[in-house]
Parts: sequence; structure tokens; C-alpha cells
Amino acid sequence: MSRIVAVVSGGIDSVTMAHHLAAEGHDLQVLAVDYGQRHRKELEFAAAAAERLGAPYEEVDLRSLRSVMRGSSLTDPSVAVPRPDRPVGGNPNIVPNRNAVLLSVAFALAVTVQADAVAFGVMAEDVGPSDTSPEFLRLFLEMERVATKGSLAPEAELLAPLIELRKTGVVALGEKLGVPWDKTWTCFRGEEIHCGACAACVERRGAFADLGITDPTVYREAVIPQ
Repeated sequence: MSRIVAVVSGGIDSVTMAHHLAAEGHDLQVLAVDYGQRHRKELEFAAAAAERLGAPYEEVDLRSLRSVMRGSSLTDPSVAVPRPDRPVGGNPNIVPNRNAVLLSVAFALAVTVQADAVAFGVMAEDVGPSDTSPEFLRLFLEMERVATKGSLAPEAELLAPLIELRKTGVVALGEKLGVPWDKTWTCFRGEEIHCGACAACVERRGAFADLGITDPTVYREAVIPQ
């Protein structure tokens, strides 16, 4: 059994990761970060996951980062959340360098609680050339081992247990683990119910449909946008 700081947003991937690590018998410390995201509603679902798993919960307030991380639909109110059926230029749903910030906070907590590892819920469809790539995770761990030298065990790890799973694989794993899907949040808009039309909602709906699993989520739009 290891003590692991699990970075949990409240979405399907990170909540499934937390259930997976708990099922393996690890001692979890759940960390959520409020970085000024439009969909900060997800944080209540991160807290619910921690309570359900009997894990300590830490929520860090970094809301002022919103003004620094301008230009993304997730953090900038002036940028509309796009729909997949109405594409726009660029990558409005990407917050560059966000994961570096989140993982820095996670390793700070890892020092405090003397964790053996930090776990991050990146999955196969997230992996790209930036701060979701295996290369980034490897180099970030190298940097943290220098930054925490003498304060954290030199063999501390940065885990990404879902990195080889696509969304359908994550949902299939969560189904086996009994993840309560209605206690997860995906929608980028962060309104009272899932919009059903943003990229995150469409991906969520598609995974359940592909697996033939009942999706208990209430969506504002009844049909998946094509």
C-alpha cells in the first residue's frame, strides 16, 4: 500500500482513477484545484468522491490564475465554449501549462503528507505533444525529484494509471468499480445540468453509447450534436 496524492477534478477520468487506486488498497489524499475554471461546479464532485472513498480532501484556491490563463474557454468568460458541430479556429478548450501548475501543487502536498506518489488522471485521448504527454510527465517528475530533494523520498513517482485507456476503456473500468456516474461532472459550461453539446459532453455521451451502458446524466440537449 502506498500513500498517493490523487489529483481529482470531479470528472469521469479522475474519479475513476481515484476509485481504481482505492480498490488497489492505496492510502489516498484527494486534491482538487480551483484555478478559476468556468466549470468549477466539478469541484463538488471531487469532494464527493473523496468522501465516498473515505479519503482526506484538500481544495486549493488558485482562482486568481484565471486572469493569467486568459484565452481559453475554460478560464476566460469572453471566450465561448464551442460545440463540436460548430468548429472554431485554434484550441479554445486547452489551457496551456495548466497541468504543470496542478502537478506543482500536488507535489507540494505530497511533501506535506509524505506521499509515495502523485497520481494524475490523463487518459489516451488527452495525450498530445504538450502537458499531457508521457514525455512531459517523465520530465516533470525529474524536475520534482530535484525540487523536493531532501523533503520527499527520492523514489517518489508520478502515476498516470489511465494513460493507455480511451474514454470507453475508462468508463468500462469505472463500471466494474461501481463508480456512480451521476456523481461525476464533465460539462465545460458548468451550468446546473450538463449541456450535452460541448466537446466534453459529446465525448462522455459517446463513450456510454459505444459501450451500451445506460448514461444516468441529465443533458439539456437530448440529441448528441453531429
